[in-house]
Amino acid sequence: MKKSITNCQCISCGRKELSKNEIGINKKLLGDKIENFYCIECLADYLGVSNEDIYEKIEEFRAEGCKLFE
Repeated sequence: MKKSITNCQCISCGRKELSKNEIGINKKLLGDKIENFYCIECLADYLGVSNEDIYEKIEEFRAEGCKLFE
């Protein structure tokens, strides 16, 4: 079950209630001090990678024990 963060929304498409994983991957890839977040689809587009690439990075960071992806 994905937890959603109700006060965060994607700055590109406006989708509301981003998941904890979406917030975490934004912080890992764009910096922990960011205040604006992308959904997975918009983050992938912004970075020029596939959605699957983003999901693979989430799993990689989770396997490494990163607390952002518990």
